[in-house]
Amino acid sequence: MNKIKLSNGVEMPQMGYGVYQVSPDECERCVMDAISVGYRMIDTAQAYQNEEAVGCAWKKSGVNRDELFLVSKVWISNYGEGQTMKSIDESLRKLQTDHIDLMLLHQPFCDRYGAYRDLEKAYKAGKLRAIGVSNFFPDHLVDLASNMEIAPMVNQVETHVFNQQHEARKFMDEFGTHIMAWAPLAEGLNGLFTNPTLTQIGEKHGKTAAQVALRWLLQSDVIIIPKTVHKERMQENLNLFDFELDAEDMKAIATLDTAHSLFFDHHDGKIAKQFMEWRGLVKPAE
Repeated sequence: MNKIKLSNGVEMPQMGYGVYQVSPDECERCVMDAISVGYRMIDTAQAYQNEEAVGCAWKKSGVNRDELFLVSKVWISNYGEGQTMKSIDESLRKLQTDHIDLMLLHQPFCDRYGAYRDLEKAYKAGKLRAIGVSNFFPDHLVDLASNMEIAPMVNQVETHVFNQQHEARKFMDEFGTHIMAWAPLAEGLNGLFTNPTLTQIGEKHGKTAAQVALRWLLQSDVIIIPKTVHKERMQENLNLFDFELDAEDMKAIATLDTAHSLFFDHHDGKIAKQFMEWRGLVKPAE
């Protein structure tokens, strides 16, 4: 498994298993399956409401804690100095661990400055091995990183062959922030699984379009967390290290970039209003 070294020297697997939209009832089984086939990074979040299932799964897996890299995210209802720290402690309890390897702010809304200051405090206290953000556009990232003691080590954003984030990465590189992809397979939108370019490249290497799309991300130094509830797909998604895309392949895939989200724009006022409605999705830690 390839590893990415963060700005503080911590190494994280470049590929992990994501549990977005995996129900709490199914999550424990899925995470145990993922660990059994070789995944060593698990990405969850307070808003997914399955941190507890992730904690139970890794404890039952028999794998030592120091072999796993656990990622979670603070939801906006828990933003604010003091409140964010309480929510981190709650996430630690649910994940059944004394530290989280990477903790992110989930969205660039509400009191992200107070929340990030708590991430810094928890990092210095040893509760978090690395800290970062998620869904931060360049202006969000530049503003936060320029006004905090510790620049975000990771920014998890929508990244796939149709939204390659070239411009945003210039600003991440400036602050030593690594890019981490959510929806690395675009959730199958835009016909990714049958895309002619990806399919033709896959035929050349004996791989599927999905494997080509994921391999492109790996060769582009992107951290990825593909999600599936099927064990055979977990294995298929992990089977990316026995081939390499050549320069011609990479050039062809570069032409697929639309530089636009397939989901939503965090600068859209309507989207911001929706997040204000959703902020109570997770009850603040007591």
